[in-house]
Amino acid sequence: MNDAASQNHDISRRTVLGAAGAAGAGLGIGGLGAGSASATERTSVPAQTHEAPAPKRQGRSMIGVPFQRRSTVRVGLIGLGNRGGSMIDLYLDVPGVRVVALCDPVKAKTQSAAAKVTAAGQPAPALYMNGEHDYEHLLRRGDIDFVHIATPWDSHFEITKAALLAGVHAGVECPASMHLDQLWELVDLSERTRRHCMQLENCCYGRNEMRVLRMAHAGKFGQLLHGAGAYIHDLRGLMFDPKYYEGPWRRLWHTRMRGDLYPTHGFGPVANYMDINRGDRVVSIVSVGSPTLGLAEYRAAHMPAGDPSYKESYIESDRTISLVQTAKGRVIRLEHDVSTPHPYSRINSLGGTKGLFEDYPERIYIEPDQHDDNWGDFSKYTDWDHWLWKEHANPPGGHGGMDYMLVFRLMQCIRLGLVPDFDVYDAATWSAPVPLSNQSVKAKGMPQPIPDFTRGEWHKSRPGMDSEKPKEA
Repeated sequence: MNDAASQNHDISRRTVLGAAGAAGAGLGIGGLGAGSASATERTSVPAQTHEAPAPKRQGRSMIGVPFQRRSTVRVGLIGLGNRGGSMIDLYLDVPGVRVVALCDPVKAKTQSAAAKVTAAGQPAPALYMNGEHDYEHLLRRGDIDFVHIATPWDSHFEITKAALLAGVHAGVECPASMHLDQLWELVDLSERTRRHCMQLENCCYGRNEMRVLRMAHAGKFGQLLHGAGAYIHDLRGLMFDPKYYEGPWRRLWHTRMRGDLYPTHGFGPVANYMDINRGDRVVSIVSVGSPTLGLAEYRAAHMPAGDPSYKESYIESDRTISLVQTAKGRVIRLEHDVSTPHPYSRINSLGGTKGLFEDYPERIYIEPDQHDDNWGDFSKYTDWDHWLWKEHANPPGGHGGMDYMLVFRLMQCIRLGLVPDFDVYDAATWSAPVPLSNQSVKAKGMPQPIPDFTRGEWHKSRPGMDSEKPKEA
């Protein structure tokens, strides 16, 4: 798929919309081409130590805004690679959902996804396969309630923006954008268009994450003090596999930025535990990075001489560690490492004045249940499972069922006209460590302010992921 060296510098739109999936969630970042200059400029912004004033609000807050109720939710999917191609199965599994349109410039992927729709007994969806901007035609149909965007990372913003301007609620894979100004623009667009823009952070719906969330909100850990989350996943083989990703888009980000490229898997759940944007907020981030060695060593050991990847110079730290401070003084540690040997881990820990939980492996130590330095068995706390996991004990789909929980709950919220579990302010907050950690690493650990995307509304407590089971009507 990348038979010419020039593709290292000019990824086609086929790559951008090919939606080759990340093994653990969200899709990648796309082309350099015309966007490379702006990407370089954006990542060269001088470090800031004081938070800039928030842009003037252009619309009304989207906090607490419910979806318009739909008896049948009409869904479009843009990007049908590893991630989008698997998520379509889950939309077809949820009652009250109809997949009406599909888009990917790789015709074989679009046609394969369409076959799944008709095999599920639904009418044949409309197909959009004609070039790099055909998603614009999908969004202008007028009969789409929600669009799932599962494309490479630096196409996320433009497609999400187009969806909101077309009056379509948008769910975008991780991260929502790689750039701070674009995150602000998504907030403004959501408020102006009155359409929700959601980070499709499936890890928030993991069974352990939801159990810890309910226990935290019930005070089982006491007053919360600290938490940690990560994306530690050895992706070296996949990043050099031309058949897995649609081109080298994900690997090429390692030539462009130095910070945490994929923070939301770890950040989202801990932000939920601590009610970030719902009574507390994150105010600053400090990031440091290790030397950059892993990808080059892997390439030398596994790639043949003359492979186009040898023209790439990697700058992304093999391990990035960030400390995030909240307004209440709590500390969140984030880590990112996809370039070295390591068992998969999202760390997923939470500590307070009565004890703590740690994942990978799961274990708990809270008073008075545990004592004498002996960890407790977390499997004994099933009474604290979220109602979603009690109702769907063996959900279909990948990642231990969390993908299905995400889709089921989101479609339920639209079908019943409920407020979503998270919103554009969460999407912007959870993605902000991408550009800000990059700036901090480049500035040798100088703190970077994290904007208040809620413009002061974070003070108000409100529901989030710890939802009540709705009464079906």
